[in-house]
Amino acid sequence: MAKQNQYFPQSVPHPGETLAEKLEEMEMGPKEFALRTGKPEKTIIDVLKGKSSITPDMAVQFENVTKIPANFWMNHQRGYDEFVAREKRQTVIEEAVAWAKQFPLADMIKKGWLPPVATIQEKTMEMLAFFGFSNHTAWEDYYFKQQLKVAFRISLAQTNEPYAISAWLRKGELQAAELEANDYSEKKFKEALPQIKSIMASHPDGFFNQLQSICLEAGVKVVHTPCINKAPINGSTRWLNDTPFIQLTGRYNRNDSFWFTFFHEAGHILLHGKKDIFLENLDYSDKDMQKEQEADEFAIKWTLTEDEEAEILAAAPLSEEDIREFARQLNTHPAIIIGRLQHKRLIPFTAGKQFMAPVEFDK
Repeated sequence: MAKQNQYFPQSVPHPGETLAEKLEEMEMGPKEFALRTGKPEKTIIDVLKGKSSITPDMAVQFENVTKIPANFWMNHQRGYDEFVAREKRQTVIEEAVAWAKQFPLADMIKKGWLPPVATIQEKTMEMLAFFGFSNHTAWEDYYFKQQLKVAFRISLAQTNEPYAISAWLRKGELQAAELEANDYSEKKFKEALPQIKSIMASHPDGFFNQLQSICLEAGVKVVHTPCINKAPINGSTRWLNDTPFIQLTGRYNRNDSFWFTFFHEAGHILLHGKKDIFLENLDYSDKDMQKEQEADEFAIKWTLTEDEEAEILAAAPLSEEDIREFARQLNTHPAIIIGRLQHKRLIPFTAGKQFMAPVEFDK
């Protein structure tokens, strides 16, 4: 976050300038000062020219000769070093401005992901802090060049909006860091799926808190990260160290879409292990369409099986009550049935709107 009420001087002299003034006052040359302090003359000359720093050992020796306390020289050197570091940092910020402008900054500020700072330089600093990188080239190494494959195993370089996508992914990581999960248990996660399906079928108020809590018990972190501009994504699955992590947007604000996406991501966890990162509704070079198909089949199994779908179609034409009755019998939600029929273009997308429930996440 931006620091308030801090003063950083525009210029700080090297402590060698102060030493030169003191030697002039003492009418002492560098050679004599070097002799009195037991330091090489070249070292003293380099300090006087600002080419070398005053070390703690030197500060103590200077104290004896100049009668100026060692902490003065050390603080002076520290202040100068900080000034130089901030000057270098400012250069890094200026070089990263063009990078920062690639992100949907206004939307990120609106959603509270970034503080409402004014200048592009401040926004650039906040973007680097958001990602936890010291410079923008580190972002490129991480998200484009896969320099840390153990943490991020795909490249976003070939996606249409890598900057917005990376911001969405990073926000999910920050949310996940705030959650406490048990050690992951595949057995517990599998055993939890029928309970989760029942929540899907009733879609009660507070459904997301219930879903999140059940998954945390099994060692799976689930978060809701809303879409941001230029990142039209439904969800993602990846492993953060040894913890499986599902990130969902609730895109389209339809419960059928939300639950299918959740079970699709759950399928990735149970079927495909730790090595892959999956981004839904996006094309990227490392996308494995076979694994995506397997995750779809897993989601179909837990939302509405093909046999159940065939049973419903065999009873056509269907009344509104027929749809609700099938949903009750099959422990699913009417919206799941309607969504499946819409997806297969068996009914128009305008049909069955009365069955759809909004996806309202708990605050």
